[in-house]
Amino acid sequence: MDFIFDFLARFVSQLTTPALGFLFAGVLLAAVGSTFRIPRAIYQFSIFMLLMKIGLGAGMAIRDADLAAMALPALFSVIIGVAVVLIGNFTLARLPGVKKDDAIATAGLFGAVSGSTLAAGMLALDQAKIAFEPWVIALYPFMDIPALVFAVVLANVYLMKEKSVDAQKGLKIWPIIQETLTGFAISVLLAGVVLGMFINVQPVYEQFFDPLFVGFISILMLTLGMDAYFKLKDLLKVAHWYIFYAFLAPFIHGLLAFGLGYLAHIWVGLSPGGVILLAVIAASSSDVSGPPTLRAGIPSANPSAYIGTSTGIGTVVAIALCIPFFIALGVNVFNL
Repeated sequence: MDFIFDFLARFVSQLTTPALGFLFAGVLLAAVGSTFRIPRAIYQFSIFMLLMKIGLGAGMAIRDADLAAMALPALFSVIIGVAVVLIGNFTLARLPGVKKDDAIATAGLFGAVSGSTLAAGMLALDQAKIAFEPWVIALYPFMDIPALVFAVVLANVYLMKEKSVDAQKGLKIWPIIQETLTGFAISVLLAGVVLGMFINVQPVYEQFFDPLFVGFISILMLTLGMDAYFKLKDLLKVAHWYIFYAFLAPFIHGLLAFGLGYLAHIWVGLSPGGVILLAVIAASSSDVSGPPTLRAGIPSANPSAYIGTSTGIGTVVAIALCIPFFIALGVNVFNL
């Protein structure tokens, strides 16, 4: 009962945060037919600022971290990314009216990671005064890349079998990995990690990237809110099972990560905040790196299905519900 009251209190509090406020403002602007739009260049720059800030912080943390302590959470992140795709393949893909390649693409996005949700989760933990290892942020690509690669491989193997094509001869893995690694989001994040590890970036981090963090989250959330409204309208034209999946899957994925994070807490000392942030990362669904990778890797899949499910509902559920849910769960489990 204490957990329920704590979750509800944190949920109400989360609704008043800048991230959620601007997200719902974007939904409202789109719903009333406003012609307002954030220019694409500003949106891209906002994503760059957030991911570079996250990457620089992670790189500086890795430089001073115990790499042995990172190894198990990194392995768990890979397992989570692959497991989420498998869960989607054995659940969503078997529901009536759902095409298998659409379902696998959707699961791929939910296995991948949302930079905006990660940023909102970090902000929420800071506001709740719950510390976490800064290097936990660097787990992003360990979950993101395996999920996207595995989804593309799984979907193409299925499609080739449907066409009676030898999957081993027709599918090349490295181009998929290269496409993911060189995508906008992963490239910026990894560049930030490398710079943070090997260059003295502390001054520019503290004077430029860190102070502007909340402001750029607000711009990103406003844009995502408007996109969510339009993508939700598109989603309603396809199987309604996607809506059910988008509400339920983030909690299942997050609970899986919370359980593995708890094992990492026992075995290698991962902090409670690190466990919570790992759960938030797993609950998120990709809104930046994933869509272009899947468009190229699974061209037969319907973007209205997988992008609408992820951006239209999944991101909102992850930020509005999963962040307060896993913070409340962590507070109660670890007696914070």
